[in-house]
Amino acid sequence: MGLFVLGLLGVFSTPLPAGPRTGLVPKSWELHFEFDDPQRITVKLPGSDQPQTYWYVIYRVVNRTGQDVNFMPSFRLVTNTLQVREGGDQVNPLVYDRIAARHRGQFPFFAPPYKITGKLLQGEENARSSAAVFQPFDPDASSFRVYVSGLSGEIERVPNRVFDPGKPESEDENPRFFLMRRTLEISYDLPGDPETRVSATPIRRSRLWVLR
Repeated sequence: MGLFVLGLLGVFSTPLPAGPRTGLVPKSWELHFEFDDPQRITVKLPGSDQPQTYWYVIYRVVNRTGQDVNFMPSFRLVTNTLQVREGGDQVNPLVYDRIAARHRGQFPFFAPPYKITGKLLQGEENARSSAAVFQPFDPDASSFRVYVSGLSGEIERVPNRVFDPGKPESEDENPRFFLMRRTLEISYDLPGDPETRVSATPIRRSRLWVLR
């Protein structure tokens, strides 16, 4: 499976709702991000009778912004059946070891997420590689999106369309604005039916920047 670099935008054809789009040109710093499309890995964990299958997205990030930045990425997978999986949630460290072994030739400096967060220095020599790992999701899901935040310093204040000026302003219940971050959205279809999707290869439909 080839390594893809952020580039041209595509069109996403499934009914999964998207966030508001943002411009092609960032208004703040933006890290260079390369990734492989989602893959599965099956790992037998200590104390478990059955092996567990996970989804993962392996990636490499480089700081070419002209300044050192704080790299605190987060990954979220959302299916068209509205299931949400957070990257790294309840993932045994052994899973990252297995991913590292599988991709040692392509990513010799792979490290688990907790080792790559923090200040990211400039330059190719300081590039970091890791993987976002997700628990399995609904077999009825025929499409999903992966959201990656922490790649850009761009934040926008977006007016709340349902703000009620007759009520007290509150960040939790009646905010006047929402703070939204420039986030990479990568959309996929999963062909087949619930029985065959367990081995189907995701088909990428688009990659674009949104505000979330």
